[in-house]
Amino acid sequence: MAHPILSLEKVTRTFQVGSENVRALKGVTCEVASGEFVAIMGASGSGKSTLLNILGCLDRPTQGSYRLDNTAVESLNREQLAALRNRKIGFIFQSYNLLPRTSALENVELPLYYNPSYNTATRRVRAKEALSAVGLADRMGHAPNQLSGGQQQRVAIARALVNEPVLILADEATGNLDTETSYEIMTLFQSLHHNGKTIVFVTHEPDIAAFCSRVIRLKDGRLIQDSPTP
Repeated sequence: MAHPILSLEKVTRTFQVGSENVRALKGVTCEVASGEFVAIMGASGSGKSTLLNILGCLDRPTQGSYRLDNTAVESLNREQLAALRNRKIGFIFQSYNLLPRTSALENVELPLYYNPSYNTATRRVRAKEALSAVGLADRMGHAPNQLSGGQQQRVAIARALVNEPVLILADEATGNLDTETSYEIMTLFQSLHHNGKTIVFVTHEPDIAAFCSRVIRLKDGRLIQDSPTP
């Protein structure tokens, strides 16, 4: 059996709002194994965004334990957490978050500037490889405003891949796209999954979650469903 990339054990997250303590997550336990393609679903305010924040920011839970690639997150200091985020997680956002006056190639290179393992030449090679992998070998010199929404999201996916992370974390990554382009992007995610990438895809759309191999659903801070998709 594949080893777990993510492991949450009885995770509780409590926020203070005014004089009240709000329990956004209530004892959530789950694992994501290496090579899985998992959708996280839930209505607004259900704890879905809180779980995303814990996964993406490596935020320490109020109670319980959280491990990423067998590293205990709660044991790390701020600098160690930042390094772990850079090396281990590739982020993809709904609004792409590309630098507007920077080419596709330079956008994809960006995460590697924070990784001393890469010099200028190797950054450029890795970025070209990542853009080719998402079908944009002929768009490397284009700025974001010269690309369609689907192409911009492909650049964002390439940027997430370039550091060879153990986990790709996508937050509503089709939310700004039309239906046809959304399905094209999800087909690309499926291809990455079939090539062994571990993907956690946060969405509220059932037709998008259907592209994933497993669905985790949250409601009122509790895990209410964890099952394979048909």
